[in-house]
Amino acid sequence: MQVHKNFNLQALNTFGIAATCKYLIEIHEAEEIPKAVDMAVHFGLPYLIMGGGSNMLFTGDYAGTVLRLCIDGISEEVDGDEVVLHVGAGVVWDDLVNYALDHGYAGIENLALIPGTVGASPVQNIGAYGVELQDVFESLKGYHLEQGFVAYDKKSCQFGYRQSIFKGSLKGKFIVTEVSLRLNKKAVLNLQYGAISSELQRQNIHAPGIQDVAQVVRSIRTSKLPDPSKIGNAGSFFKNPELTEDQFNQLKSKFPDLVGFATPSGMVKASAAWLIESCGLKGVRRGDAGTYEKHALVLVNHGQATGGALWALAQEIQLAVAQKFGISLEPEVNIIL
Repeated sequence: MQVHKNFNLQALNTFGIAATCKYLIEIHEAEEIPKAVDMAVHFGLPYLIMGGGSNMLFTGDYAGTVLRLCIDGISEEVDGDEVVLHVGAGVVWDDLVNYALDHGYAGIENLALIPGTVGASPVQNIGAYGVELQDVFESLKGYHLEQGFVAYDKKSCQFGYRQSIFKGSLKGKFIVTEVSLRLNKKAVLNLQYGAISSELQRQNIHAPGIQDVAQVVRSIRTSKLPDPSKIGNAGSFFKNPELTEDQFNQLKSKFPDLVGFATPSGMVKASAAWLIESCGLKGVRRGDAGTYEKHALVLVNHGQATGGALWALAQEIQLAVAQKFGISLEPEVNIIL
């Protein structure tokens, strides 16, 4: 465990916001968490749990303690054609994807190149290209601030669209230390979402494997989304709003080009990117705060934007979409006020 005072978080958040925190405590072993929490409480300040900093926007300096999870390690438990990977919360998510690909374990190839750490993945129930974490989730371990070290199965996590109990009733009360995923040695590929199938056909790949799918996903993502190492961003800033079929059809009668995707629950996800672009807000700049020129759903820091400026732009987008479509956009990014 390492403790830093008045720490600049610019290198630890993918927006590249130059915010400082009063204290930063780096946690490398699960057993260090109770002591780290006690220290944060002793400092008499609020505290924040942080992984890779890929899903948060600091709107200013954080007058508290940041607990940064750096727990490493991957172990395997083979169960016939299936394998359960037990992964430390501090492992970079895409490093885990590469590990699975290298070992021939299928299930998370569609989630290639998602930024962040493994510990954050169940909090957000990360997803992309027709696959969500809950599809391969087995269980997790962590530290409950009132109950100590406990484990949660899939049902207990209350997964939803970019949602879990850790963003709800347990927000700020639970620290994930290890995530277990059940993958398969025999791939059942999900090729139906987005441009995966058409891109495979374009590359004359007619019998794809998990490596092919991951490569295509990476290609699609890099063509649409900016590299955080080159331009600060946190990926998709807003959730795609879920509408009833009637709501969607009523809107589509007024806006025939409206894009939506049916969900297994019978709801329809309207494309937040389409809504924002239709408000004329794709590629706009407010100083160094802007939306990405290739994808309206991505807010970017062109260099020296403050978190406050990015949040002001996000609120401008919310207001424009609400006024034009009557839809409230909900941030996917965690806003640190």
